[in-house]
Amino acid sequence: MKEIVLITGAGGMIARKLSKKIEKEFTVRFLTRKKKHENDFEWDIKKGTIDESALDNVSHIIHLAGANISEKRWTKERKQELISSRVDSAGLLLETLRKKNIKLKSFISASGINYYGTVTTDKIYTENDPPGNDFLSEVVVLWERAADDFKEQNLAERVVKIRTAVVLSKEDGALKKMLPTIQFGIGSALGSGKQYMPWIHIEDICSIYEAALKNSAMNGAYNAVSPQHTTNENLTKMIAEVLNKPLFMPNVPAFVLKLIFGELADALLEGSRASSQKMRDTGFQFKFPDLKGALEDLLKKDQ
Repeated sequence: MKEIVLITGAGGMIARKLSKKIEKEFTVRFLTRKKKHENDFEWDIKKGTIDESALDNVSHIIHLAGANISEKRWTKERKQELISSRVDSAGLLLETLRKKNIKLKSFISASGINYYGTVTTDKIYTENDPPGNDFLSEVVVLWERAADDFKEQNLAERVVKIRTAVVLSKEDGALKKMLPTIQFGIGSALGSGKQYMPWIHIEDICSIYEAALKNSAMNGAYNAVSPQHTTNENLTKMIAEVLNKPLFMPNVPAFVLKLIFGELADALLEGSRASSQKMRDTGFQFKFPDLKGALEDLLKKDQ
């Protein structure tokens, strides 16, 4: 009998790709707002409802649910939604496990590299560093605390928190948003362009989740970030180079981004480096450790 893995956040770019990676060895189920496939089970985080049969005989949960950080301006209501979609969803899972008297082998939760704060410094952060003191780091701290509850309440043998950098994928996320302007020759860096932009290829983030699932020695937080550091300006230039497009527009001024995005602009204008050494110490090897190779893989496949 294959072990059962329940994945939340079925609509995200990682969930379905990850399921294809692990489906030969595990039985995969999804929690989703609207059932579309045979292995989908419905839940409603706002109403606090869940199809409890989703958790029957489950061994592992990979918790990817969470509203998109950069999709909308951070109004008071949106901020609450960003927290609730992560924390309340974990709470609903925890209560259902307790009710059904199920103990997991592992609870693996998405987390964010913004744990360390939205700042640009010379420091390279490790998992031992304390959290920052801005809104995004607050979100991640609450997110991870909700994950740790599974271990503390003896509902999971281990908890793994994947502090995820910007995921590079053609299907969704930052790269997809950057491509149109660069393809039309009007792409440009944001603000000073000197802010670091921690990144990871979609294949590597999925492989990290697979490793967390299979490697019972993995516990606690791991930075899911490529070993090669880059800045926003360098990323923009590298995309243009791989696409063989000119890049001559001036940087987008910080004040323009703040007018458009409000407080969210800080997440675009600041960024630090983070170390992936702890992840590599588990024996994990990045398939795409350098930016140019990652972009060539993503952008040249169908050229």
